[in-house]
Amino acid sequence: MAGLEGEYSGEEWERIHKEFRRIKNDHYLDHAGATLYSEKQLEACFEDLSGNLYSNPHTSKSTEDLIDQVRFRILKHFNTDSSSYSVIFTSGATAALKIVAESFEFSEKHSQFRYLADSHTSVLGMRELVKSDHVKAIEKGDLQAIVEKDHQNVYGKGNSRSLIVFPAQCNFNGYKYPLKIIDHFHCGRLPIDLVGSQWFVCLDAASFASTNFLNLSDHHPDFVCISFYKIFGYPTGLGALLVSKRGEDHLKKRYYGGGTVKIAMSRVNFHEKRDCLHERFEDGTISYLSIISLLQGFNTLDRLVPGNEEMRSIERISRHTFNLAKYLRNTLLSLKHPSGGRVIVIYEDSDYGSSRDQGGIVCFNILNNDGRFVGFAEFACLASIHNITIRTGCFCNPGACQRHLWLTDDDVREHYQAGHVCGDAYDLINGIPTGCIRASMGYMTTKDNVDALIHMIENCYCRSNSRTLPLASIPSIYRRFPTRTDPIKLEMMCIYPIKSCGAFKVYDKWPLSPRGFLYDREWMIVSDKGVALTQKNNTKMCLIRPRMDLERRRLILNHPEIKSIELDLEVNGLKIRKDSSLCQSKVCGDRIQGFDCGDKVAMWLEEALEVSGVRLIRQSSSEKRFFRKNGKTEDCSEISLSNQAQFLLINSSSVSWLMDKVTDWDDEPDRHSLLSNINDRFRGNLVIKSPKPLEEASWKLIRIGQVLFKVDGQCTRCQMICIDQETGEKTTEPLRTIAREFEGKMKFGIYLSQLGDFTESLVLSCNDTIEILN
Repeated sequence: MAGLEGEYSGEEWERIHKEFRRIKNDHYLDHAGATLYSEKQLEACFEDLSGNLYSNPHTSKSTEDLIDQVRFRILKHFNTDSSSYSVIFTSGATAALKIVAESFEFSEKHSQFRYLADSHTSVLGMRELVKSDHVKAIEKGDLQAIVEKDHQNVYGKGNSRSLIVFPAQCNFNGYKYPLKIIDHFHCGRLPIDLVGSQWFVCLDAASFASTNFLNLSDHHPDFVCISFYKIFGYPTGLGALLVSKRGEDHLKKRYYGGGTVKIAMSRVNFHEKRDCLHERFEDGTISYLSIISLLQGFNTLDRLVPGNEEMRSIERISRHTFNLAKYLRNTLLSLKHPSGGRVIVIYEDSDYGSSRDQGGIVCFNILNNDGRFVGFAEFACLASIHNITIRTGCFCNPGACQRHLWLTDDDVREHYQAGHVCGDAYDLINGIPTGCIRASMGYMTTKDNVDALIHMIENCYCRSNSRTLPLASIPSIYRRFPTRTDPIKLEMMCIYPIKSCGAFKVYDKWPLSPRGFLYDREWMIVSDKGVALTQKNNTKMCLIRPRMDLERRRLILNHPEIKSIELDLEVNGLKIRKDSSLCQSKVCGDRIQGFDCGDKVAMWLEEALEVSGVRLIRQSSSEKRFFRKNGKTEDCSEISLSNQAQFLLINSSSVSWLMDKVTDWDDEPDRHSLLSNINDRFRGNLVIKSPKPLEEASWKLIRIGQVLFKVDGQCTRCQMICIDQETGEKTTEPLRTIAREFEGKMKFGIYLSQLGDFTESLVLSCNDTIEILN
């Protein structure tokens, strides 16, 4: 493989591919978030659990012995044994860190709690629990200087106990911290401000242990925190705290649960905790079936990536993931715009010269041809279209994110005041990124996965944007336009009876309801797990094209390849409650209650969508949802199963303007058909044609016919607009052009809510005049 040193043999790759058949054409690059489990690994877990009787370890000595065998296997993986370390099972690395924060015995005077500033949020949370008056972050450079300068200070016989927490590998960009830091803290070769304490080291190994060998015989941290789903993919919700014999003497636990005491009296406040460390800390019944399944995880790594005389299995995995990351990093840095400008900004703390210093992670942002940053939310949408799973944001490491993006404390506070919170899509503020993109490798990651990311960036961001106007001349979506002379007319109405399916187009008139258009998004399709389906996860939904016959009171579902089916539009409450089952699902954070429409239509949907177990749910007439803005209910505008407001308005003049900006569509011979196709992608309820493109973004209050509407803001677009509504095929346009033309703000179309008291006689008609009232 050119530019990439291969670690696995052809035979090993063949075995790996056979056990990850479900990946198919997907490219999974979020192994730092959670790695993938092998299919044979799960089969082995099922065979074990279905073929054996495992009872509560407090009941069964054989189950308890098997769990102890798992503890032994864990310690072996880290090249140590029970004479040096104990294993406390937790729900993950976060829970392990919490145990240390709650239980570590600081001395009454002069003790310190230090933590690396570039740490996971779970480490920052320890500040709220530790019993030390001297809590302070330590910067990356200061931590590394401890090893580089090799201080000779010794704390002597001081009894002050202090705690330092740092990661073995940064989960932000994969930089590996020298584990010799542990030895320096233990023997007191420290800067003067850290001298005078007996230091204990808590190592956050969640990111490191996922693809690297942590050799606890070489270095001896007092506490090690790990999560097993990052190593094996399955089981989730399980981690461990490894405690050295030195650290064991300085953990004091107050609360006790079932199984952790030798005796407890209910009427007298008396108890005695058990002697064994893990028995004192594992409250109640541990997740014993998940713990037993860890054995199959270890077996899977050894089977698929067998060790040899030179390296263990996990060491080979470390080299494989590093080689992929190095290949990706070097390739990204070589990309250039036609102007010669760089495409990628890498956020790194090593030069990717050695796997000793760098793990299998690459963290970066993208620059447009004019040097402006691409927002990570835009990138995430395009990545989804290309079947790439990748993480964006700050990855729960605010310190590293802030340092690499050159954000001051005041900048972060201003971003929060502007509405940006962790996990949202507020990716650019004043042109500056609030986060970035992280690609992370696992043992089953292939060069093809990495190349898919590279090719996507090349195709979407490295081409000449010859049509891009100077920033000052880009039509502003907030600009006020001069007084018009020509009236604006309503051209078409689109009703979407079933959420995320095709439109029923109306060219005459249609009645309104308290929720918007009558019957708009009143039904939705859910999976066998009760989760709402959308075109994002099944593009074939656009081929289901409903039609409504108000005279016959029927909903007809059409599909190009199968016979149509009809449903009754009438809602007979008594009949529904007797014959239909009550179901629950979730839409945009709201819990939805509805009624199952029966087996006949469910079978039709299974054939149309080529999936099993789907059901059609109709929203209950008593179920009420309300429009929300910034997470708050606004003006009590009732909505159906739509994502946001009652109506979405699209200006076909704006769509035509956008078409002219997309170079991919230059060769389309039939511009009229293309305009209709692109209009459909935006899935508006109200389609108008204004003399001036983009002017709708400045509207505040409008009247259509006799009905008054307020504008609830612009619609933030996602990858849905890149799905051809005629074929279900995915493209990169027009999302890429929208992001480029509007400086990363992917807004197109406006939300409307009806104002005034609702009456059953309200209708909208095509050719109704639209009056701008603001």
